[in-house]
Amino acid sequence: MLSLIHEAVNLIRESRGIDLKLDGMPLNDHRVYNMLCRGDTLGVFQVESRAQQATLPRSRPRCFEDLVAEVAIIRPGPIQGNAVHPYLNRRQGREKVSYLHPGLEPVLQETLGVIIYQEQVIQVAMAIAGFSPGQADSLRRAMSRKRSREAMERLRNGFLEGARRNGIEEKVAELAFRQIASFAEFGFCKAHAAALAETTYRSAWLKL
Repeated sequence: MLSLIHEAVNLIRESRGIDLKLDGMPLNDHRVYNMLCRGDTLGVFQVESRAQQATLPRSRPRCFEDLVAEVAIIRPGPIQGNAVHPYLNRRQGREKVSYLHPGLEPVLQETLGVIIYQEQVIQVAMAIAGFSPGQADSLRRAMSRKRSREAMERLRNGFLEGARRNGIEEKVAELAFRQIASFAEFGFCKAHAAALAETTYRSAWLKL
């Protein structure tokens, strides 16, 4: 896509005499978001799959932050972590935004109460199990590797023990652990999703 964007800019310069400067271009053209919301994304980076074309009219991104979340959510991690349908329903106002525990509101507010980014796995482990940032990141990395049932059980026990010390109900801690364990299979960090979303926006702008 970077090569296609480069070629498009060169062709526009040659055919129309317009020298486009895409670096630092505004990311707030409402016409681009209108096109995305229609699912008119054939040829647009990251969002031209059938899954994205079906999702965009439901998630209705209206700003760059929304587009970052859209790029990140159609991935195995959020799908296996059961984040996609709650996020879409909440975007549409069909479901009330809720949190597994009040302590997760600051962590998950921007994504309507569901885990979409890798950083949120770390933050959930800190909020629920009382882990330090280093411990939480070690947990995330351990979960993302090929792991035995015994190794996963050790991770779970450590998480639940931390939650007990933190005064969290066991059923809440269990559900939180299942969500982050499912997510850890494959999910984007927010910076990675944002970098991809910028290329998504540029390719959509050129298409429009």
